[in-house]
Amino acid sequence: MCATSTWPKPGRPSALPDKRLLLVEDEPGLQLALSDRLSAEGYSVVTAGDGNVAVTRATGEPFDIIVLDVMLPGRDGFDVAKTIRQQGVQTPILMLTARSQVVDRVVGLKLGADDYLTKPFETIELLARLEALLRRASGASGVSLERYQFGDIAVDVRKAEVTQKGQPLDLSAKEFQLLKYFIEHRGATVSRDELLQEVWGYSSMPSTRTVDVHVAWLRQKLEPNPRVPQFILTVHGLGYKFAG
Repeated sequence: MCATSTWPKPGRPSALPDKRLLLVEDEPGLQLALSDRLSAEGYSVVTAGDGNVAVTRATGEPFDIIVLDVMLPGRDGFDVAKTIRQQGVQTPILMLTARSQVVDRVVGLKLGADDYLTKPFETIELLARLEALLRRASGASGVSLERYQFGDIAVDVRKAEVTQKGQPLDLSAKEFQLLKYFIEHRGATVSRDELLQEVWGYSSMPSTRTVDVHVAWLRQKLEPNPRVPQFILTVHGLGYKFAG
């Protein structure tokens, strides 16, 4: 089954550009069509064709949103959603299903999906639902966040615990507070002055080396290659950006 071919008009501006999206769909034609259209809308699309690959990618890479088909080889979408939620991944999930029974939609939502769309669907509706989920997630950022995962790092904000591949990482209280602030403001450039004020409580300070030193310590503990960071990025002349 596939989506209808009704697309938004060419040149339609994306409301939420530069977002990483994991598209999990095993039908090659639909995967290609959706991937092309989502890319045209400004999403950075990564694809998976079966449930096992989907779990590996969703738990090992940072994504802003996941589009997840229910009928998949390897393991179905219900199992994928359940597994990644159990591993602490809170990325919004939109499920695609050819099933029309209410019970199937209820099961998907109870297992961790945030929304669903029944095939065949209008692609303009898919885009609108994705944008709504992203706005909802952005609005909740830093308020109700309890768990967050990036790469092989899992952060339990409520317990103030950080693990890597299930093994605890030893972060100081200030390192954890700094990481938490980065996560709550992921994607945004934050200045050293802002970090000093919000994390350390200083309204002013003669030197910003405190921030730089703590960022360096975090990178040593969290980054696969601290010399070439992929999560805590330096924005020269402005500050730092968390890209996890």
